[in-house]
Amino acid sequence: MTTNDSVPLVHASLGARELAAVAEVFASGWPAGQGPRGKAFEAQLKERYGVGDAVALSNCGAALHLAMLALGVEPGDEVIVADYTFPAPAHAVRYLGATPVFADVRPDTGTVDPQAVAALIGPRTVGVIAVDTVGLPADYDELMALADRHGLFVVEDAACAVGATYRGRPAGALAPVACLSFHGRKGASSGEGGALLAADPVIGADARLRSSFGIGSIYDQAQVVGLPIPVFTDIGYNYKLSDIAAAILQVQIERVDELLARRAEVAAAYGELLADEELLALPHVPDDRTHAWQSYLVTLSPRVDRSALAASLRAQGVGCGHGTWASHLQPVYDAVQSCPVSADLFHRNLAIPMHAELSDGQVERVVDVLRAELKNNVRAS
Repeated sequence: MTTNDSVPLVHASLGARELAAVAEVFASGWPAGQGPRGKAFEAQLKERYGVGDAVALSNCGAALHLAMLALGVEPGDEVIVADYTFPAPAHAVRYLGATPVFADVRPDTGTVDPQAVAALIGPRTVGVIAVDTVGLPADYDELMALADRHGLFVVEDAACAVGATYRGRPAGALAPVACLSFHGRKGASSGEGGALLAADPVIGADARLRSSFGIGSIYDQAQVVGLPIPVFTDIGYNYKLSDIAAAILQVQIERVDELLARRAEVAAAYGELLADEELLALPHVPDDRTHAWQSYLVTLSPRVDRSALAASLRAQGVGCGHGTWASHLQPVYDAVQSCPVSADLFHRNLAIPMHAELSDGQVERVVDVLRAELKNNVRAS
């Protein structure tokens, strides 16, 4: 059941500027991938993040896959991945016949625990995929030092973290290779979309070639006089981002600071209004980093029946979700690792509405309903 004053869990901030950008693409005659708007968007990302190259892609999963390919991951290799996340990083490792090894997370932040990573490094380990959990950067100084000691690569899965920072540096530029998402619930969105950012232009060139079936940009070839015929020398994939999506994202990236500021206001309001609530714990943001607030996750007391609470909230029009996944528990991986912190967060986190379109009144309504239903859904002792 929904009501007229329903509060959705997520809502993309797309409006007139984005529509105007799409209209320009329609008029240009090139809506497909790797066209002029895609190139302009890549240049925008390269400048914003100060990286050697930026490759616009169809989604973040594609970026993770191409990162593993460019970094030379092979069957038999092991890649340590942060456990508490959407399972895309582990999927990317499995695409190449390698083994994802799941590392537990910090109980306060939900980001990968560097000590857990250190304990998992073995003779087959080739790299680490860290995750900026629901928008909060991981401990990159510790992770990079660990990787340097052992000769491992580090990839930053910054899917949720556009706009976040770590020790003054932007999420997306915290490791030599980073992957971004522009899915509908992200801080900058085109509905779907992604990007690979690389300090080394060679990595970017590899990813760009593989993203277009291994033949490079058809748009570039169309500018050549005559009839250039592409030659397929490598197996590639259709991971291109359309110019329609790229045009939307050019506007969205310009608006990131504005949109993130509103998300931060919402997070601050939740923090103030729920500060004394004994049946949940609020998200923790260390002083050396900032959060992109893709999601706002509260951690419920073990006394609260989360499923019943969620049903009660939704019945009153308040959107909610379970948070994210303890990847090692997913049957597809048949994992041998135990990640008790991640498993606990997986069972006790609850996502409440978070997006830049929330009004102050909606935030107050979410808190009022949540407070009441927390008390109504305490398990009998």
